[in-house]
Amino acid sequence: MQEIEYKFLVNKEQWDSLDKPEPTLIVQGFLSKSEDLVVRIRIKGNNGFLTLKGATKGITRTEFEYEIPLNDAEAILAEFTEKSIRKHRYLIEYEGKTWEVDVFHDKLEGLILAELEVASIDETFLKPSWVTKNVSEDPNYYNAVLIDRI
Repeated sequence: MQEIEYKFLVNKEQWDSLDKPEPTLIVQGFLSKSEDLVVRIRIKGNNGFLTLKGATKGITRTEFEYEIPLNDAEAILAEFTEKSIRKHRYLIEYEGKTWEVDVFHDKLEGLILAELEVASIDETFLKPSWVTKNVSEDPNYYNAVLIDRI
C-alpha cells in the first residue's frame, strides 16, 4: 500500500489555544532502520501494531501495517528495542480532512508535528492556521530519525 503524507511543524501557542479532543498515547520503537526499510513496533492506546515502511520518495512510501496482540507489542518493545518515542496523538478535523497531530514527550518535549495523508500527490487541501513549515521531505522529522535524539 502506498502512503502519501505531508508533515508540518505546528505553532505551539496557537496549538495550545485550540479546543482539542482526547488524545491517544502512542509508544513506539524500531526493530530495524535503513534507507530502504523501517520496521516499527507501536502501541496505540490499547492496540499493538507492526509496521513496515519502504524507502521514502518525496512524500510517498510503501507501508504495510498489521495489528498484533497488545501483549506481543509490549513484549517486543521491551525485548527488542533500546528506546522508544512517547507522544500523544490528536485527530483534528479541518475542512473535510483529518489531521494527525503528535505532541512529543520526554527528550522530544516541545516538538509538535501535524501529518495529513492524502489520496494522491495532486490532491489539494487547506492548512489550518496553526500549521507552519512543511517538513515532509526533511528526514530529520521522520520518527526513525527522531528516536536517535532520545
